[in-house]
Amino acid sequence: MPKINVYLPDDLADAVRDTALPVSAICQRALEQAVRRVTAIRQLTRADLAGDDLAERLPAFTARARSVLATAAGATDPPGVDTARLLAALLDDGQNLALHVLRAIEVDPARLRRDLAAHPHAEPDSDPTGRHVSGPAATALQLTLTEATALGHNYVGCEHLLLGLVTEPDGVAGQVLRAAGAEPRLTRRAVSAALAGYVHLRAQTPAPADPAPALTAALDRHLRP
Repeated sequence: MPKINVYLPDDLADAVRDTALPVSAICQRALEQAVRRVTAIRQLTRADLAGDDLAERLPAFTARARSVLATAAGATDPPGVDTARLLAALLDDGQNLALHVLRAIEVDPARLRRDLAAHPHAEPDSDPTGRHVSGPAATALQLTLTEATALGHNYVGCEHLLLGLVTEPDGVAGQVLRAAGAEPRLTRRAVSAALAGYVHLRAQTPAPADPAPALTAALDRHLRP
């Protein structure tokens, strides 16, 4: 059986030894789940993203994240799914956590919309028939899963999709986001802060009428020096 080395920080390695965790079994299980998720992404077509069974195809994605994907797949002028369509759908949703993150790092969603409109949509490895997602879009979706896994999350939300788009190097969305100031490390830090603030907010006020002001304040506390 092939062997794959896994390198751990010293403190984590010590904790693993102290607890006598079955490292091989845990790693194998985690890798199996990651492979299944990435394989599902790589096999997606535009019709899959727009289909009624998207929840079955991408069960780890939140309902809002799936809605964003379906919106991107529904664009028809021209048909196809690229990173620009994914970012536009994320912005058009209007209520997701990714938008709070962008505003917290002083990236204006309205500016992003203007920049997308002014940017040519052609991306490398695009399907001229519009049936398949573009190469950069497929990579961005894979990176979305990677970011969720790296953060230790068992779900994939719009905030992870934002990170996938920011870190993808070749697509229109990443170029537009980075030019506007959404640098990957800063955006990742803001996502972590937003999630921490959201959990705290839910614990303090289970059903706020409008969580945006409190969430923005929590982000400011985490991100501002």
